[in-house]
Amino acid sequence: MAKRDYYDILGAKRGASADELKKAYRQKAKELHPDRNTDNPQAEAMFKEVNEAYDVLKDEQKKAAYDRFGHAAFENGMGGGGGQRGGFQQGDFASAFSDVFEDLFGDFSGRGGGGGGRQRAQRGSDLRYNLRVTLEEAFQGSQKTITVPSSQSCDTCRGTGAEGGAEPVTCSTCSGMGKVRAQQGFFTVERTCPTCSGMGQTIKNPCKVCHGAGRVEKERQLSVNIPAGVETGTRIRLAGEGEAGLRGGPQGDLYIFIEVKDHPIFQRDGVHLYCRVPISMPAAALGGEVEVPTIDGGRARVKVPAGAQSGKQMRLRGKGIPALRGGGIGDMVIELAVETPVNLTARQKELLTEFEKLSEENNPEGSSFFAKVKGFWDGMKG
Repeated sequence: MAKRDYYDILGAKRGASADELKKAYRQKAKELHPDRNTDNPQAEAMFKEVNEAYDVLKDEQKKAAYDRFGHAAFENGMGGGGGQRGGFQQGDFASAFSDVFEDLFGDFSGRGGGGGGRQRAQRGSDLRYNLRVTLEEAFQGSQKTITVPSSQSCDTCRGTGAEGGAEPVTCSTCSGMGKVRAQQGFFTVERTCPTCSGMGQTIKNPCKVCHGAGRVEKERQLSVNIPAGVETGTRIRLAGEGEAGLRGGPQGDLYIFIEVKDHPIFQRDGVHLYCRVPISMPAAALGGEVEVPTIDGGRARVKVPAGAQSGKQMRLRGKGIPALRGGGIGDMVIELAVETPVNLTARQKELLTEFEKLSEENNPEGSSFFAKVKGFWDGMKG
C-alpha cells in the first residue's frame, strides 16, 4: 500500500514554513492522541503516522530530500535515513513529541500549556480559628484578642530561604521547569524533579533559622472586631493574616468562625429572643405584672392577663438582636409557664380542696375537653 503524502497527513501545504508545520502538527497530535480516542482502534497508528511525518518535515535536510524525491528519499539509505523504516525511530518520535508535550499533557491535566509546572513563590495556606462568644457579646459587638500559631516569613533570610537573603538558583536537573521527563516505551512520562521537589530552584546555602523553608513557626496576637449581630456559623475573614507564603510568596487569609454560647435565660432564633417566665397559679388566675430581664441588662414589666395559661406569649418589640448587616432589631418573646405548687402543707391542701369545689364552673378548657371525651365514648358505644 502506498504511503500517504506527509503534507497531507499534517494537513499542511507544500512550502509551509517551520512554524506552520509545527502548528499543523500540534493540532493533529492533539486530535489523534490515543488517550483522547480510546474508542478508536486506529488512533494509535494514525498518531504514529502524524509523528513520522513531522519528524521528517521539521528537519531542513530531510524536508529538502523529501520535497525532491518523496518517500524514495529514505529508502536504501538515501537522504541520511540510514536504512531506517520511513526515517522514523522511537528516539526520533520522542524528540518530535517533546515540542508539543506541554500542549498535550497540559490539556489532559488541566494545567494548560507552558510553565512546565514550575513552582517558585507560593501563596501561604489559609487558616481557620474557632472563636466562642457570649450572647451578650453577639448582641452588642466586642473586641477580642486571639493568639494564632502560624508560619511567618523568616526575618533572617527575608523569606528567600537562603543564607543572607540570597536568591535561589535555577535547578540544574530540571533547568527550572520543576519536572523531569523519562522515556517509557512509546510515551514520555513527566515527573516532579527529585532535586528541587518541583520548585524549579535550589538553595546552595540554606538559612540556618528556617532551614531553607523561608518561614518559621510563631504565635501572633491579633485584635478581632466582632460586629453586633453575629451568630453561630458567622465567618470573619482577615486578609493576609494566614500562613506565610513559601519562598517569599503572599500570605494566606485567616478565617474566624463564630460560635455563640448557650445562655441560661434567653434562647435565640435569628434576630429574635425567647424567654420562658414561670408564674404562680394564683398570679396566672388573678393577672398582674411580672418583671423580666432584657439582653441589654435592663428590666421590662410585662402585664399578665387574668386567667393566663401556660404557653401564652407576649412580645416586646425591639428587644431582640440587631441584624448583622443592618435591617433593624428583632423582638423578645415572653412565654408564660404556670407552675403547679408542690410540697403542700395540710392547710394548703385544705384550701385547694375547697377552692376546687368552688371552681367547677371556672375551668372552661377542662369542661370543653371532657365534654368531647364523653361524646367520643358515647359514639364508640353506639
